[in-house]
Amino acid sequence: MLRRLLLTVVGVPFVVAIAMSLIDSYRRRGKRPKPFPTRAPGTVTVGDGQVTTYTYGRDLYDDMIAAIEGAEHQILFETYIWKGDATGERFKRALIDAADRGVDVYCIYDGFANLVVSPAFQRFPASLKVLRYPVYTAGWRFFDLRRYGRDHRKILVVDDHVGFIGGYNIGSSYETEWRDTHVRITGPAVWDLKRAFADFWNLNRRRRIRGTERPLLLETASTWEPRVRVQRNVPRLWMFPIRAMYIEAINRASRNVWMTQAYFLPDEDFIDAVKAAAMRGVDVRLLLPLKSNHIVADWISRGHFSQLLDSGVRILRYRDAMVHAKTATVDGTWSTVGTANIDRLSLQGNFEINVEIIDQGFARELEAIFEVDQSHCLELTSGEWEARDVHRKFTEMVLTPLRPLL
Repeated sequence: MLRRLLLTVVGVPFVVAIAMSLIDSYRRRGKRPKPFPTRAPGTVTVGDGQVTTYTYGRDLYDDMIAAIEGAEHQILFETYIWKGDATGERFKRALIDAADRGVDVYCIYDGFANLVVSPAFQRFPASLKVLRYPVYTAGWRFFDLRRYGRDHRKILVVDDHVGFIGGYNIGSSYETEWRDTHVRITGPAVWDLKRAFADFWNLNRRRRIRGTERPLLLETASTWEPRVRVQRNVPRLWMFPIRAMYIEAINRASRNVWMTQAYFLPDEDFIDAVKAAAMRGVDVRLLLPLKSNHIVADWISRGHFSQLLDSGVRILRYRDAMVHAKTATVDGTWSTVGTANIDRLSLQGNFEINVEIIDQGFARELEAIFEVDQSHCLELTSGEWEARDVHRKFTEMVLTPLRPLL
């Protein structure tokens, strides 16, 4: 009886999650997201460099391609998803053309995230140095949890002059149908992105993949930009600073905390920090997709809504399109943009990278973007939430055991 009870407790949530995902996938067939409001790319000066913010994929991709086409010495390109569609082909061709004219081109993409991408697309000429991060990364050390993280980062660095970082993957749907946020950085902070890329390359280059045998060596620049800091989660080193970065910023908040997240499945310490900020009078707003591309994550996330609403947190649900941004701004001074979601996989599992910027001008830019997004949201009220159907409450309860896994 004990064994059957254990199997039921563990198995039922998985069965329900699989069924929900299949049904949701069927319902989405043929449906196209509706238009959503965006802002034109905005540039602010931060220290000795500039930061440009993008909220529409086409604007971002055009500038990324332009940077690749203007490269003279080196391109470092890393992405989680690289679709084999027209947009993916556009990036692939630009990188190949750069290599053909003598530019040193390095590419990294995640094998698991691209399992459904055509193998033909994943064949590259010898002129490119390509590292396909393996689907199974633990080798014979299957017991070592540090070796299971995915490469969820999105980085482009061209020469020593410009770097891109944010939530956008590479694909046609992301170009026009998803609402995401990315930044273009110039100045000393570009070196931090170069180091982040080189460290990952050198950590994984020994996997006998063509073109990855030699280490990527960089000339170290000693210039520091105190207003721009790059935070990296490195599971192989058991190093996860992004979670601590968020919690510290929230704990210091005295005026406002505005967060936009694609998936919100935090641990209790994170929830406590958000609730405490709201209860001491901070204007805490959490902007999430009304319906994300992962329905199970949506339902598990809702398990936190009651305590957040009770503490005074405003929950804004973005409608008609998938919001995939991972951004936050605090007190008009501190901001972050990056690849890490607020969930266990990102904060304690995957290779992630966020840029942390302490600058009032950039914070104003992110706040203006948040206000545009908020205009396209439905706010969830406590009364509406408490009045939800019994079957919804039951489903949330059934899926609760999956929370630590996401």
